[in-house]
Amino acid sequence: MMSYFSELRYKEIIDIHTGYRLGYACDLELDDREGCIASLVAPGRPRLFGLLGREEDYILPWKNIVRVGSDIILVEIKGDFMRRKRQNRWF
Repeated sequence: MMSYFSELRYKEIIDIHTGYRLGYACDLELDDREGCIASLVAPGRPRLFGLLGREEDYILPWKNIVRVGSDIILVEIKGDFMRRKRQNRWF
């Protein structure tokens, strides 16, 4: 199966152990030194219908990705996973 980077935003991320839906993929983090994908990013959930902004983003290391399908991404979350605010960078 061949997929494009732009198709990631249409794939829902789900934890295989709990069935918890993390949302849809919105971004990737690349490791410049190794030349590979470091992690997958899913946006945090909206607070009070989005009026109070969003929670911190979910940062999922690529090693925790179990399977990438045509419309879903399965991840294995062990313990707590990293969350942080997205940094908007303008070049």
